[in-house]
Amino acid sequence: MDSLDPASPIALASAVPVQRPRRIWKFWGTALWGLVIFAGMFAGQMVVVAFFVLQKEGPLDMAAAIHVAGAGLTISLSVITGLPGVLGALWLATHFSRTPFADYLALRSASWRNIAIGLAALIVLVLGWELLSRVTGRESTPGFMMDVLKSARADGALWLLVVAFCVAAPISEEFLARGFLYRGWSETFLRPVGAIILSSLFWTTLHMQYDWFFFCEVFSIGLLLGYLRYRYQSTWLTVIVHGLNNFAAVVQTILLVGAG
Repeated sequence: MDSLDPASPIALASAVPVQRPRRIWKFWGTALWGLVIFAGMFAGQMVVVAFFVLQKEGPLDMAAAIHVAGAGLTISLSVITGLPGVLGALWLATHFSRTPFADYLALRSASWRNIAIGLAALIVLVLGWELLSRVTGRESTPGFMMDVLKSARADGALWLLVVAFCVAAPISEEFLARGFLYRGWSETFLRPVGAIILSSLFWTTLHMQYDWFFFCEVFSIGLLLGYLRYRYQSTWLTVIVHGLNNFAAVVQTILLVGAG
């Protein structure tokens, strides 16, 4: 009858709620949730694209839809609206894993020293690609960036493009690639090295608007960001470095467009 006594150890133990253990999604769980998170990003972006396409006057055909979707204002707003979709899907993935959102994604503060190290490494890498582009006679800035910037400036949305490319895009992409994908894949047979490579490949596929040369440059930057995530255990660090890289690219494009 001791078990019926509220003061007995057995009764006290049964009164304590059992907490289910936290877990990290492994290879396939991370891959499948990664697709869900990407779908959330895509859905958020398509809302804006569909709105502007439907607002267009005149006949609606594929060429007109592509023209509207490629406008600077449309791209800027779609990148921004893709962020809530990413955050919502990430919240679901981490909620079902029973691991706190910030802990799962390694949303830890980054020291000024680590930021400086990351930026120095990025500058060396980007300058290397810049030198290679000059040696091979290529443009130092992709045509896509110049077209989008010209369009955004014509629409009076240059500030919105800066917010989209330098804030919204780095948060969305880093939370997904270096936050979620790296975390899950690094704890599988891939280990950190394989997780850095695979998450960088995934991240690079989000930049299909570029040609093979800039595609390779993006991949190399992804590898650097993945290493920074591994070395310093902070996704906020990669967000900051990513955002500053994009800001430098936007400033460079503005100067080239102004000089053109």
